[in-house]
Amino acid sequence: MSHLRPSLPPLSLYIHIPWCIRKCPYCDFNSHKADAELPEAAYIKALLDDLDQDLPWVQGREIQTIFFGGGTPSLFSASAYQTLFDGLKKRLTFAADIEITLEANPGTFEADKFAAYRQLGINRLSMGIQSFQPEHLKALGRIHDGEQAKRAIQMAKDVGFENFNIDLMHGLPGQTIEQALDDLNTALTFNPPHLSWYQLTIEPNTEFYKYPPVLPEDDDLWDIQEAGQALLAKADFQHYEISAYSQPNKTAKHNVNYWQFGDYLGIGAGAHGKITLQGPDKTNTFRTWKTRLPKDYLNPEKPFIAGNEIISPEDIGLECLMNALRLHQGIRVSDFEVRTGQTLASVSETTEKAIQLGLLEIDDCIRATERGQQYLNELLGLFLTE
Repeated sequence: MSHLRPSLPPLSLYIHIPWCIRKCPYCDFNSHKADAELPEAAYIKALLDDLDQDLPWVQGREIQTIFFGGGTPSLFSASAYQTLFDGLKKRLTFAADIEITLEANPGTFEADKFAAYRQLGINRLSMGIQSFQPEHLKALGRIHDGEQAKRAIQMAKDVGFENFNIDLMHGLPGQTIEQALDDLNTALTFNPPHLSWYQLTIEPNTEFYKYPPVLPEDDDLWDIQEAGQALLAKADFQHYEISAYSQPNKTAKHNVNYWQFGDYLGIGAGAHGKITLQGPDKTNTFRTWKTRLPKDYLNPEKPFIAGNEIISPEDIGLECLMNALRLHQGIRVSDFEVRTGQTLASVSETTEKAIQLGLLEIDDCIRATERGQQYLNELLGLFLTE
């Protein structure tokens, strides 16, 4: 049964920068090899024009978080971002405690650029380190080495970034438990507020899919996972999402908004958005996606929006839980009902099955049990097959 949603979800903004120095063999994101000169000015103008078309969807809300993803956003100059921020602030109201994250890769910046990013109001960096070990960086096609990675992290701290994420992979070609733990221990020497630590997977439409590397056996992957989680727990990191670990009160607000079924505008080539549109008689939740190729996105004769679809009342509750159950805390029942327009009874057949299997628990929140976290794919599969 549906009920009127008394309020709109929190609103975030995702901004996609689609260029990289080169495409990594494992990457299935919308990223493209950069030419010698990036079309910064044209792309910033397109981003603001794109946002202008999306402004009716703001509906009076403040922007809680901004995330610059890619691609490699740190390829863009601070002056380009200054122009963009000037435009954003004319069009949007930033929350007083807004989190603004920019993804950065070692080898694509210098200290002056990092300092300028911080002065612009970017207050969180997510650094794509992946590994500190030369053989694994080479296997992953990364353009930096371990020493550059360490310098990048220290540089970020030196110019005033108190909030930052270190992005690491495990289950790499030829990787041992000792090497995986060494990467984590090296990262921990920098006292990072947040770590993303996730297993390398082979995705379609990647070079690794065409030419698969030899990865560790499943038993070894499980041993790496268990040992790494134990190490991070001993270092007092909260394991709050499948592959996300943080110090107290340092969770990634932008990503948590995704997982708890908040709203987000998506601007830039191939960016996706999710919006709740509240009308006098009806509330719809829909997804949008933008024109994918940069050359098409920059073509004024082509539309920014490539498509959109309404999430049906039959699917919205299941889709919300598919996201929220990634979080160890899950989602409050009251938030589930407000953000989906559905009562918990709308998904009762699936939730009761999951409870009987010992994978789910419900009180004032809906969350995976410890067993459910361990067998999350099995739990989420119940919602996929509903």
